[in-house]
Amino acid sequence: MAKLLLVDDEPSVLDALELAFDDAGHETERALDGRLALGMLKNKPFDLVVSDVNMPHLDGFALCRRLREAELKVPVLLLTARDNEVDEALGLELGADDYLTKPFSNRILIARVEALLRRDRMRAGTERKTAEVSAGDLALDVDRLRATFRGAELSLTVTEFRVLEAFARNVGSVLARERLLDIVRGDESVVGERLIDTYVKRLRRKLEEKDAAFDHIETVVGAGYKWRA
Repeated sequence: MAKLLLVDDEPSVLDALELAFDDAGHETERALDGRLALGMLKNKPFDLVVSDVNMPHLDGFALCRRLREAELKVPVLLLTARDNEVDEALGLELGADDYLTKPFSNRILIARVEALLRRDRMRAGTERKTAEVSAGDLALDVDRLRATFRGAELSLTVTEFRVLEAFARNVGSVLARERLLDIVRGDESVVGERLIDTYVKRLRRKLEEKDAAFDHIETVVGAGYKWRA
């Protein structure tokens, strides 16, 4: 059982979400807008956030940004009625870990949530043996989800950390987009492989902020990406 925070400005939507997640065996709490959700997340632990995008006071995008600015790494799944690639990219740029467009079935929503939760459980259960991973100037503390490059700490979302960890564990190997999605999501969900391009773009930008000459993430045309030694 996981503890989920559900965020939406429509009580009827929250009622439906609570029922679905209760049936799936999860504990839930609710917030009617992002501002209330942010206060709750700063004061008590949650395993995952499911948030609508279009809300008053503090929308879903702004909530993601504020969480990452506060270095709260709780996974966030955004829900929106706007089927738009710009919205999707924006949500991921601001720190969302997954994205689902309305309308959707409860089965798909629960599967996405379970995948994000399972990913962290698998990490806790299997990666503890190798809690520290390094690749040249890159150092990762898997237990603490902490990454440094040339001694400077990187501010990463959970999913960004997973992508970077995959590179660090497979230096010199080409990782296909599909393989990277398997690593960071750990499920069989049908999601666009090109989402990995957004994660890689964000990682490159953050690493370039630490070293303007950073070029370790190489694009292998037609194949995927690799971390060059």
